[in-house]
Amino acid sequence: MTSPDGITWTSRLSPSGTWNSVTYGNGVFVAVSDEGVYYSVMTSADGITWTLQTAAVNNNWKSVTYGNGLFVAVANSGTGNRVMTSPNGVTWTVQNSAVNNNWRSVTYGNGLFVAVSGTGSGNRVMTSPDGISWTSRTTPADNAWSSVTYGNNLFVAVADAGAYDRVMVSSDGVSWALATSPTNDTWFCVTYGDSLFVAVANSGAVMQSSDGTTWTLGTSAANNVWNGVTYANSLFVAVSGSGLDDRVMTASSTNSPTNPVIITTSENLLSFMNSSSTYGYITNSLEIDYGLTGVGYKVLTGNGVTIVRTNNN
Repeated sequence: MTSPDGITWTSRLSPSGTWNSVTYGNGVFVAVSDEGVYYSVMTSADGITWTLQTAAVNNNWKSVTYGNGLFVAVANSGTGNRVMTSPNGVTWTVQNSAVNNNWRSVTYGNGLFVAVSGTGSGNRVMTSPDGISWTSRTTPADNAWSSVTYGNNLFVAVADAGAYDRVMVSSDGVSWALATSPTNDTWFCVTYGDSLFVAVANSGAVMQSSDGTTWTLGTSAANNVWNGVTYANSLFVAVSGSGLDDRVMTASSTNSPTNPVIITTSENLLSFMNSSSTYGYITNSLEIDYGLTGVGYKVLTGNGVTIVRTNNN
């Protein structure tokens, strides 16, 4: 299903399969499946019309990401071959995984691919600078790490089982430290957007953090089995495997404006810049949401949002 705004959704025809993960890069959407058949990849140029592609090997592919001109997928089955790569989403090449762990999620950030696993003994992370050569990394706890993301110069992973500390963080993807989750929930997916990490759980819970270390519980729209969450265009969107006509929930970023105050000043731009430590041009999303146009608008941020119109630009 697709949506231009995260609110109104349209079902789309797709090849049969249990599709676990989807990403976008190089002008194409790529999704992977864990049904263990060679046709466990599908691609689309527009998110509407999908075409089956042949995987490099007949594994259960759990996650796919894009970075540095390359699609990288990881699997929870196979022997020494639980990674595959593709420059275009169509032609795939098998790669050697660092160990035969249950690899569940992969992301890219700061020039590094990072994958996390739900199995293994002290080695539930592997990293690669190119998606081809992978190295095992030591993990601070043998939790069932289910998802990893990158934002604000930090890798953050969450777990859906294990010790109470079901979050771990790393500035480089190599050295990891535990962070305390507010509840011992089945945290299944984590994302980053607008200076905020957000994680959802199969139990229906939501938590958020500005730094990846200190987390607070949020309020979900429904106690569904939330399986995934992502961020785009000032909106967090989560999807669920349970519920009746309510398997999507959205939330505006807490750092996005809701009820902005608009004032007018006769100051010129130079004076405005000198008098404010935080400023910027009005964003496209503000223009759409509030019908504001013109280069004379500036944005002053604080606890709330003030939109300032300068008469002298």
